[in-house]
Amino acid sequence: MKPSPFVSVIIVSRNRAVMLEEAVESVLSQTLLPGEILVVDDGSDDNTRERMEKRSDILYFRQAPSGQVVARNLGLSQSRGEYVAFLDSDDLWEPGKLAAQMAWLAAHPAHRIAQTGERWIDQGRHRNPRAWHRKEEQLFPRCLERCLVSPSAVAIRRDFYEALGGFDPSFPVCEDYELWLRVALREPIGLVDAPLVVKRGGH
Repeated sequence: MKPSPFVSVIIVSRNRAVMLEEAVESVLSQTLLPGEILVVDDGSDDNTRERMEKRSDILYFRQAPSGQVVARNLGLSQSRGEYVAFLDSDDLWEPGKLAAQMAWLAAHPAHRIAQTGERWIDQGRHRNPRAWHRKEEQLFPRCLERCLVSPSAVAIRRDFYEALGGFDPSFPVCEDYELWLRVALREPIGLVDAPLVVKRGGH
């Protein structure tokens, strides 16, 4: 049997110490564990540093407040995985997320990126996405209508990410949308059609 690829998980956070720990625990609860978890602290002034420096199951990095683009790129520069998966610090993964995604990518070798479905929790209550948020294999024309890719749901091959040039720090907002547009212009964004990411809003 072919061994599972080495996956680096990158979590960026600022002043979300409790939610960050919950996000980390959701990664550690995966049925397929990643090769490494990198947490990049974007200059938090709560007790994020105190909580993270006590942990031996993550790699913790801290930077002066510079924004999540710079923080993600720092995490990428320190990671070693063949694949990179992102998790926003206020989101969670269901236990089978990474296993299902890596199995899908192994079964679809022409794809170098895939996302999973997600469910939305707003102030503790389930919320149904609108019809126009429907996820499918994303092609460039539909991506022009609105951002239909969630960073917390994506796994991407490192060589593809590096060839794209990564997130562009000149974008103060929507930097992920800009990257997904560059991806979709080149090839489809695959989909594991199951709600394996929990997106938490309203906080």
